[in-house]
Amino acid sequence: MILKINDKECILHFGVRFVRELDKIAGVSSKGISLGMSLTRTLPALQTYDPVAFSNVVYAAAYGNKPRPKMEDIESFIDNDEDIEKHFDEILEEVQNSTATKLVAKNMKA
Repeated sequence: MILKINDKECILHFGVRFVRELDKIAGVSSKGISLGMSLTRTLPALQTYDPVAFSNVVYAAAYGNKPRPKMEDIESFIDNDEDIEKHFDEILEEVQNSTATKLVAKNMKA
């Protein structure tokens, strides 16, 4: 998936590395130990069109971009995006179709 942030194409990836990156910013930790769980916490938030969840997902999925977009740039993109609902839906579709994340998405629906 590609989003245009600050007039630059930003390629988003939704594999295992995406989940690791999301765990860094939205995961659960206890006493300094990372428990992960970011995807299971983030999917319901995306389904309700939570802008913080959207920005976290975009930042995590943009790990391969040089330079990686700053969180402030992603937030500005969200604030000014005329097609934000469409972009939420596209990200949810990407997560539901990615080999690394589709089982979590499927189990969340059940």
